[in-house]
Amino acid sequence: QPDRESDEGAIGVHGITNEFLVGKPRFAEVADEFFEFIKGAQLIIHNAAFDVGFINNEFALMGSQDRADITQHCSVLDTLMMARERHPGQRNSLDALCKRYGVDNSGRELHGALLDSEILADVYLAMTGGQTSLSLAGNASDGNGSGEGSGNRASEIRRLPADRKPCRIIRASESELAEHEVRMSTIAKACGAPPLWVQMLEAGAQASS
Repeated sequence: QPDRESDEGAIGVHGITNEFLVGKPRFAEVADEFFEFIKGAQLIIHNAAFDVGFINNEFALMGSQDRADITQHCSVLDTLMMARERHPGQRNSLDALCKRYGVDNSGRELHGALLDSEILADVYLAMTGGQTSLSLAGNASDGNGSGEGSGNRASEIRRLPADRKPCRIIRASESELAEHEVRMSTIAKACGAPPLWVQMLEAGAQASS
């Protein structure tokens, strides 16, 4: 609730009407919960200076000067700056990056925070070499090893609907967990360090403690 009327130009961008905002909480009402959510985390934002500036200003308006610069409490990665470094002289809007990296943004008619964050996650994975598609086919389907045949076409990863039935959870048995620990120990000894995901978990646990 911004305590002001949204003008037609802004509504045309994000689709958030004055009627929709009636009864919604003000920033001060969710500030503590929001701060705990971002504290110690890494925020990945497209055009971060814009969003971070607004967030900092809201904390400052509350008189929370110790929180008025969130970069002192969490790290911020700006994908716009990253894209400009990788693609100088080109358009690097979120829509442009979706087209460049083959990310589906067909449902993006307005600037919505939730949808934009999901799209940005796919774009970030594509920019950093992460997996954005899934292929179970062989690699030399055209006979020359180029991987250009139809048998190697990757299937786009599709998001499941939010109202889908919950999946059955099959938990590992004690013996399986023990075998897993032995395997992880073997890998750590062979590589001279624990697997990267283990290091990231430990770093996250230390940051939150």
